[in-house]
Amino acid sequence: MPIRPAVLTAAGAILFAATATAYARPDTRTMTCEQTQLLIQSRHAVVLTTGRNTYDRYVRQFGNECDWPEVPTTAYVKTRDGQCLVHRCDEPVSDLPD
Repeated sequence: MPIRPAVLTAAGAILFAATATAYARPDTRTMTCEQTQLLIQSRHAVVLTTGRNTYDRYVRQFGNECDWPEVPTTAYVKTRDGQCLVHRCDEPVSDLPD
């Protein structure tokens, strides 16, 4: 029994829509600073688009979202209303004198 072209077209459209949604990242440039910070707080860690070809993972300041030995460090992202203070995981600075 042959599969009708309409069924194949519908299945392809559903698959395309599902994959496009799966890869969509929130863009900090379209959100306010408060929206960006609330999104990070609500999800604990989230990958955000920060520029045309840039993105990064941002985390809550106080939480266990970073893998050891990384710790949450201050970062700034561009938002609709200016620069916004957020946190991302980085290795701690250890400039202790010998």
